[in-house]
Amino acid sequence: MTQPEYWTLHEEACARGELTYLDPETGYQVFTRLGLLERDQCCGAGCRHCPFGHERVALAKRAGSIQQAAWLSEARPELGKPITLVFWSGGKDSFLAYRALSRTSDNNLVLVTTFDARSRIIAHQEFPIDEVVTQAKALNAPLIGVPLHSDKDYLDHLLPALELVPGCDTLAFGDLHLEHIRDWRVDAFAKHERTAALNLSFPLWHVDYDALLADLEASGAQVHLSAVSPDLPMIAVGDRFDRDLIARLPSGSDAFGENGEFHTKVVLS
Repeated sequence: MTQPEYWTLHEEACARGELTYLDPETGYQVFTRLGLLERDQCCGAGCRHCPFGHERVALAKRAGSIQQAAWLSEARPELGKPITLVFWSGGKDSFLAYRALSRTSDNNLVLVTTFDARSRIIAHQEFPIDEVVTQAKALNAPLIGVPLHSDKDYLDHLLPALELVPGCDTLAFGDLHLEHIRDWRVDAFAKHERTAALNLSFPLWHVDYDALLADLEASGAQVHLSAVSPDLPMIAVGDRFDRDLIARLPSGSDAFGENGEFHTKVVLS
């Protein structure tokens, strides 16, 4: 029988009202969320189940150590204004969504990035969360990091992030045209009691690719490929994403890589 992973063991221990549980990998006793709540404040040690947003962990160390949602930037949203959480991958689509919202929304824009809790890598984009911290600093944008644990539901990971921005009324995504991805988001967020009342925004939905490319060029940012399908030997990780690269793609490829042809990283000066 497969041993449950630590997050499952933690949730079971909390359901029993226990203050610790036995870590299956190390054999050590680990404080549960309930045990840590008895301290009344963050201890600054980067505890796995910290219920205080890792607020006393040094900002420079958070990207490499946090196990719960926490601020990864010095910037914070303006008080008294509603907040839009912009789901940020560090690639071109989320960057263009952020630019579109910057032009059209009166809300505070706060970036939220999910990444693997063990590797600290952003799924699909294949670069570390540290690089997103650098992007947020260049934009002077507030950033929340959300480490993902393999045996915990995706939406449950986001709940601590929402606690950090109680004024949030909108979740925004850089989806372009993939119906099944958008449908999953709409369905999943509508079903969860914490997110059911939130607005969902898709500022790039069915926007013409030429218009998106023009906005990318106007931004002055550089975009490079961070992951490439092995079926496309004519392009490589590190290549600049631009009109010339799109022209090299074989017939039938999506110009923005929406079918998994490639993923990107935005480089901001």
